[in-house]
Amino acid sequence: MEEINIAHLENWYASNFESRLKGRRILFEDIEPLIKKVAPILKKEVIGYSTNNIPIYKLTIGKGSKKILTWSQMHGNESTGTKALFDLFNFLTNPSVQFNHIKSEILNNCTLQFIVMLNPDGAIKFTRENAENIDLNRDAVALKATESKILRNTLDNFNPKFCFNLHDQRSIFNVEGTKNPATISFLAPSEDKERTLTEGRKETMSVIVSMNELLQKYIPNQIGRYTDEFYPTATGDNFQKLGHNTILIEAGHYKNDYDREITRKYNFYAILQGLYFIAKSEKFENYQPYFKIPNNDKKFLDIIYKNIEIVENNKKKRVDIGIQLKFKVINGKFDIYKCIEIKGDLSNYFTYNTITADNINFKELKLSNS
Repeated sequence: MEEINIAHLENWYASNFESRLKGRRILFEDIEPLIKKVAPILKKEVIGYSTNNIPIYKLTIGKGSKKILTWSQMHGNESTGTKALFDLFNFLTNPSVQFNHIKSEILNNCTLQFIVMLNPDGAIKFTRENAENIDLNRDAVALKATESKILRNTLDNFNPKFCFNLHDQRSIFNVEGTKNPATISFLAPSEDKERTLTEGRKETMSVIVSMNELLQKYIPNQIGRYTDEFYPTATGDNFQKLGHNTILIEAGHYKNDYDREITRKYNFYAILQGLYFIAKSEKFENYQPYFKIPNNDKKFLDIIYKNIEIVENNKKKRVDIGIQLKFKVINGKFDIYKCIEIKGDLSNYFTYNTITADNINFKELKLSNS
């Protein structure tokens, strides 16, 4: 299959990414003006309202027989996919001459539907859960949440062959066997506890293989594979089980990129490559390289304080302290704070920020474990 030209794509992106969306916290009020101004080729419609009565939009483009459904911000605090989708919309409506053939392949062979912010109430709170404290990604069977019902109705009415389920993952994930953060991780969800390798999973894996091959040219050894443990109530697992091949993308950490502006670019590249591969392919049989993608591990930390003095059982001792940066909204203000992830000998953990702290007392550190 013809590959996307890396140099051309980098040049296009630098001038054409959706610069009006930036930062870690993306709200409905940020995307609504962009939705209202999308090119006419992108059909937009309100397909329902959140628990707190915020519109949920679906955008549709393309005229092909291969149906693909994509949704972002199922978890309100996972916004990288939303930014990447608006980058994709810019590409599909204004790709530049050298990419016209890719746009044509995708739109002539596929019909694409996008739900660009499934959980706008959670985005306001910056939480996984919706306004009723329901995790939509664990509500695929019970369908208690209004937003879960909207997604399921869209799935049933559209009947897509493929789905892209866009998430963010914590910065603690590294690529197994490396010191690198898992900047992008993929998953072909399981359909049962035995993790049976069904034909649908093979097709899902083959799309992931194509995306991984492209990304390895940009961020080698920074792509991981998320656990395929079966979750009976999870969206991806159930959609895959229903016959809708579901590609889960987890956007993770890149060096000094806590707003995930660099990661969003690679997220966009992955989605574009996946769509192009689906558009061009008649068979999806190259699945075996999927298993060569390293697993995610949990050994990356935002900060490691080395040799901190602490007191335990009335005795002084020195340990390493691993910090993960976390985010929350307090009184409407978005805040970042340091949280202790692990204490002990962290010689087998990795970070871009090691602080030798022989002269720092544990009590002097301003940390929060909330």
